[in-house]
Amino acid sequence: MTLTDSQLERYARHIILKEIGGEGQHRLLSSHVMLVGAGGIGSPAIQYLAAAGVGRLTVIDDDVVDLSNLQRQTLFGTNDVGAGKADGAKAAAERLNPDAGTRAIRRRLTAANARELLQGAAVILDGSDTFETRLAVGDAALALRIPLVSASVAQFEGQLGVYRGWEAGKPCYRCFVGSDPRRPEQSCAEQGVLGAMAGVMGSLAAMEAIRCLTGFGEDSAGKLLLVDALSLGFRIVALPKDPGCPACGG
Repeated sequence: MTLTDSQLERYARHIILKEIGGEGQHRLLSSHVMLVGAGGIGSPAIQYLAAAGVGRLTVIDDDVVDLSNLQRQTLFGTNDVGAGKADGAKAAAERLNPDAGTRAIRRRLTAANARELLQGAAVILDGSDTFETRLAVGDAALALRIPLVSASVAQFEGQLGVYRGWEAGKPCYRCFVGSDPRRPEQSCAEQGVLGAMAGVMGSLAAMEAIRCLTGFGEDSAGKLLLVDALSLGFRIVALPKDPGCPACGG
């Protein structure tokens, strides 16, 4: 692939970084990222991946835009209320960058269809809002051997991890969360969420997807980033592989 003059100008700030350079930009342009969820985390992630020149983006979300979403889901405006999020994300990504060929899938991802929907990606970025969906994504990513970037946010806190459980010493998503999809959980409507925190975690998730594609810096698989907006604290903890994990252990 040869970069055009307009691409050389558009991505100049990437290309000048020795850790990315022209080769890294080529990788981005030829890569395919699947995004599960176009909400508070997905919105900034989609924007930054499209702007970075990821050549193919697939957005999976069966929800529609609600007025209460607009406090944190920055892809959408008042006129989008009632419209499908996946379709709106596709339009926004293509408006940002014509290099980002974007596909919208307006379906609910489940354990039954996750492998079918996610196959063929170079990276999966999960910003979904239920534990059951996140487990289905994690299991499919492990089975398909696709790196998973998983981010979540609640109230003033965020979490971010990268999972490659088929590799020795690297955890899968179940190593972190366990196995029970029936655990009680509260929605943003019940517990609230700082809108800007969703933006922070979505942007960090996009950065980790770009790291997976280009290989810049240190490998972040096996680390868990914890962010606390109340204390302005960022903490990284080791996330070891669980030898007893039912998905990847042994």
